Amino acid sequence: MAPMDLSIKAGEFICVVGTSGCGKSTLLRLVAGFEKATTGSIAVDTEEVLGPSPSRGVVFQDYGLFPWLTVRENVAWGPKQAHLKTSLVKERCDKYIGAVGLELFADRYPHELSGGMQQRVSIARVLANEPSVMLMDEPFGALDALTRRGMQEQLSHLHRDIKTTVIFITHSIEEAVLLADRVVVMTGGAAKNVPGHIREIVTIDLPENRDVNSEHFNDLERSISRLVNTEEDDSSHGVHADASAEVHADETNAEDEHKPVAVPRA
Repeated sequence: MAPMDLSIKAGEFICVVGTSGCGKSTLLRLVAGFEKATTGSIAVDTEEVLGPSPSRGVVFQDYGLFPWLTVRENVAWGPKQAHLKTSLVKERCDKYIGAVGLELFADRYPHELSGGMQQRVSIARVLANEPSVMLMDEPFGALDALTRRGMQEQLSHLHRDIKTTVIFITHSIEEAVLLADRVVVMTGGAAKNVPGHIREIVTIDLPENRDVNSEHFNDLERSISRLVNTEEDDSSHGVHADASAEVHADETNAEDEHKPVAVPRA
């Protein structure tokens, strides 16, 4: 990956879009601690990332639930592993199962739930650890269109209530404009023989309740689509062959100035 510089405020919702192979998922894996940068460093709230941590929860496309555990047991898994008191584990389970609207399904097993409901369990399970950052790797990609739209709306409401910082990977530009405070547009990759890099960061200046049919929504969607699908002058993004990846996430007050969050640097 080429040098990058991205700063994220606490509680901000960031979507990352780009063509296949540009480094979107690599960036997420670096922040999650699943991969190590060849040089540079990765930090969340000034603490260096040396591996996976409950402070960086990951929601995958394939749900990743334990099939032999109920909804409640899946959500309780993380807090129990952290050796929290039984009363606090129950409190968190009730809070986050309720937050995703699955109170009536707490004793069901994953195979008894629809795909959208399983993904809600996956989100609740991550939130039960109360992470600083929630990382979402195309979490709605396997859902049908109607279920996907419902999940988008629920996630948007949930984010407004809980204010967890979110980094959300998606191939859908419409989804990015619908959910994000800012959209990070990545390009490059092996197919283009150019290291993956950030082409532009687009601020989504829309109200919280967004109308996908509004003129401004469609203007933003078209602008981002052009950035994703058109070529750029290689000299404009400072590509270096020996790029490193350095990531920082500073969970300070959301009103503070932007803090370094994702910085792949030479």
